[in-house]
Amino acid sequence: MRWDVYNERCPTRMVLDRIADKWTVLIIGSLEKGTRRFGDLRREVGGISQKMLTQTLRGLERDGLVTRVIYATVPPKVEYSLTDLGRTLVSVFEGIRHWSESNIEEVLKAREFYDSRGDA
Repeated sequence: MRWDVYNERCPTRMVLDRIADKWTVLIIGSLEKGTRRFGDLRREVGGISQKMLTQTLRGLERDGLVTRVIYATVPPKVEYSLTDLGRTLVSVFEGIRHWSESNIEEVLKAREFYDSRGDA
């Protein structure tokens, strides 16, 4: 079978939904530096709620991008790491983060110009 992300019925759309999410980009970037605990991720990824971090991590684990290890301690210790598959996204996301930081001034100017036209 030939996969085609432009076909509305293709399951690659689900993968695109996952990897096009800003929280996914930021979490993968954080985990690129090494294994992290939940609280560390929440502190590092500014603005993410506990609920959204939990949902995103579960989705990333389900898709085979992140692995979760639970240690039988009191309280339980949980750590998250990138899988080999998850590591394949690091350079892609690094490029997106770099582009965002390098071009934000132009984007903000374009938005300001667009908004000032009054025909939006």
